Amino acid sequence: MPSSTLTRTRLATVLVAVAALVPALVAVSPARAADGGRPGISKKHFGTLAGGRKIDVYTLRNASGMRVKILTYGGILQSIEVPDSEGKRANVTLGFDNLSDYVKKSPYFGCITGRYANRIAKGRFTLDGKTYRLATNDGPNHLHGGTKGFDKRVWKADPFTRGGSVGLALTYTSPDGEEGYPGTLRTRVVYTLTGDNRIRMDYRATTSRPTVVNLTNHAYFNLRGEGNGRILGHELQINASRYTPVDKTLIPTGKIARLGGTPLDFREPTAIGDRVNSKNQQIVRGGGYDHNYVLDGRGLRTAATVVEPDSGRVLEVITDQPGLQFYSGNFLDGTLRGTGGRLYPKRSGFALESQHFPDSPNHANFPSTVLRPGDVYRTTTIYAFSTVS
Repeated sequence: MPSSTLTRTRLATVLVAVAALVPALVAVSPARAADGGRPGISKKHFGTLAGGRKIDVYTLRNASGMRVKILTYGGILQSIEVPDSEGKRANVTLGFDNLSDYVKKSPYFGCITGRYANRIAKGRFTLDGKTYRLATNDGPNHLHGGTKGFDKRVWKADPFTRGGSVGLALTYTSPDGEEGYPGTLRTRVVYTLTGDNRIRMDYRATTSRPTVVNLTNHAYFNLRGEGNGRILGHELQINASRYTPVDKTLIPTGKIARLGGTPLDFREPTAIGDRVNSKNQQIVRGGGYDHNYVLDGRGLRTAATVVEPDSGRVLEVITDQPGLQFYSGNFLDGTLRGTGGRLYPKRSGFALESQHFPDSPNHANFPSTVLRPGDVYRTTTIYAFSTVS
């Protein structure tokens, strides 16, 4: 594992390059454009649900040879193939090669999470004087939309090509009362693969009644390639000076605390494994990192940058959301076999979930997640991939 000093030096250099938009970062050679060097999109059958509903997988490719596979089940990013610094492509997101495992075993691999991503304490919230009760599917709390959240729904898909980009528009209408949430929620999530190796995700939603909404993507990443070891040597920087501490059930206490002086502080580039086993109470409660970071700045900006030193792959997460949940794969236990046929041990993937804060409906001092009729929920997150030597 690289030392903290080497980590800071290496990732600081990368960040300067990313900020300057150095063209060499996207190191793609014509030889890797195996699909003729032109963007495109194709569809195949992926599997059939128990009730007979057919699930498709769409493959998006750009002119550089990057390929992204998306399922109509859960809007799942099933595969993301990007080059390393030598031009060798690998799938860098965790997932399965069959529908059955997604239905029965998935810890939210690559999916759209909603209606409310992350946790709501004790499965209840009060809105306009009325208390709503939700499923408690994470100990005493509600997690990621409930027993059958957006990750387990079938989305309608419409592929498109726009200039040098290709994409998939996914829509799902959640009826009033589904999983206990008020209002009919009409949701549209648009995935766009650009020519410069970015996956752009645009979320939109409207409601028939006042409700709460918090949508995100729950991709797990391993920039060495999925199934290729642990992520402890990945070098991470998060542009946040504060976070929301949690109680023993991982619900925010309501405080917004400073990160300075804690092992959760990633303002300076740091290897994920350097402090993941700290005896700090917050890390002990999460079994590692499983915390919401209060992002600095506003608007569409860089929330986090990750570098994998051996492959040279870089992931930049760009978002307009106020928070980012960093999860270090603490509950992976080596029992799940992934896309490439290899088992996923503990901390073999990490997630960076752009979001509003967990349990916001129960904390007046957190950014509001209330959506009312006539308003439109809008948010954008981008996964930008590049390489360094």
